[in-house]
Amino acid sequence: MFRSVLIANRGEIALRVIRACKEMGVRTVAVYSEADSTSPHLDDADDRVCIGGSRSAESYLNTEAIIQAAMQKECQALHPGYGFLAENARFSALCAQSKITFIGPPAHAIRLMGDKARARETMRKLGLDPIPGSDGILNGPDHAREAALSIGYPVLLKASAGGGGKGMRVVEDEGALESAFNEAYMEAEKAFGNPALYMEKYISRGRHIEFQILADVYGNAIHLGERECSIQRSHQKLVEESPSPVIDEETRRSLGEKVSKAVAAIGYVNAGTVEFLRDEAGNLYFMEMNTRLQVEHPVTEMVTGFDIVKEQLRIAANCELSRTQDEIKISGNAIEVRINAEDPEQGFKPDPGKIEVFEPPAFDSVRVDTHIKSGYTIPPFYDSLICKLIGHGRDRRQAIATVKAALEAFRIEGVKTTIPIHIEILSTKEFEDGSYNTRFIPELLATKGRDSDG
Repeated sequence: MFRSVLIANRGEIALRVIRACKEMGVRTVAVYSEADSTSPHLDDADDRVCIGGSRSAESYLNTEAIIQAAMQKECQALHPGYGFLAENARFSALCAQSKITFIGPPAHAIRLMGDKARARETMRKLGLDPIPGSDGILNGPDHAREAALSIGYPVLLKASAGGGGKGMRVVEDEGALESAFNEAYMEAEKAFGNPALYMEKYISRGRHIEFQILADVYGNAIHLGERECSIQRSHQKLVEESPSPVIDEETRRSLGEKVSKAVAAIGYVNAGTVEFLRDEAGNLYFMEMNTRLQVEHPVTEMVTGFDIVKEQLRIAANCELSRTQDEIKISGNAIEVRINAEDPEQGFKPDPGKIEVFEPPAFDSVRVDTHIKSGYTIPPFYDSLICKLIGHGRDRRQAIATVKAALEAFRIEGVKTTIPIHIEILSTKEFEDGSYNTRFIPELLATKGRDSDG
């Protein structure tokens, strides 16, 4: 095992990795920006290094400063968390060149799955049917028009190098196609430095299903079941649960087996997530693969009793997977809500500022992942996530009741939060009976005359 690991991230995920390392007897080094100099997670690390200014480009995206910090502090490995550089193939390769183990997949796997068009074709050949769409990259509006006529409207334009809803446009008819293409093209160029677009059939009332996988350097791969992430706003997840209310045991077993074989076949190593869209007829189509630890990994940990971050460390240290597929059992149900410093009444407008009171509920079967303490000031430079609250129940009904009770008991004062809308979501008939889909949030807000922002 490594003697020392640098955590190339911030906030709650940095603290999550620090604690996993501590439990394994591994020394930790935290990096931080000038804006994060008082972040509570730094107190839990064994050492710390300032890597630059407040803006991400000056610090958490500064590959040279991060590598230099790891070398200066004699770290054998580096954990990227999620976001920032976690899916950056160049950074993974740079770590390898610097003789620092990247706790994640190798650069070739990140590069392959990061190109969404290539990923679709690769997975199709490995038995995972993608959403019907274009054959590769679109070479302009005319090509897009031909593809849309073949696929049938509505269609979805997507950035090949994309994620997080950037470079994505829904097109309802031919009249809107050219302007949508140009907008998505420019947005993709600005966000990713790569304007390439491809097209998929738009499934308006689909369900977002994803499988958590783990793979080691010896060609072994397993899945930890699925998560449902259909409660989204502008393609950003708000609520996740495991298992999904619409996936039965046979589907879980058969599709999970295909997923595991596919990731092993591409030489994938470490943690990852294979994402699917389920249409109203029940067909499950491959969408993309996220080559990193997911924000929502705790719901899987709650139902499997498996520590994914510790397993990431073991895999990176060239250990075999600590469990076989037959040893993975799903027990009960878990639900995670992302509590953000945002005002749902104002189109989810971010509300950074000082948190005067932060008092999480002390409930059995409830986990709160956070770095926040009372008196902490949320900087305006990064995402608005305050914490993740995860509740477990012997069945789905009990899990819902547990999370609702915990949200009602949670005290956060000083900033607006998404707690009220989470309680509202969990109280709806659609969520309670598991019949929701990806249009749930826009339709919920539309009924109340609020801006759905997507």
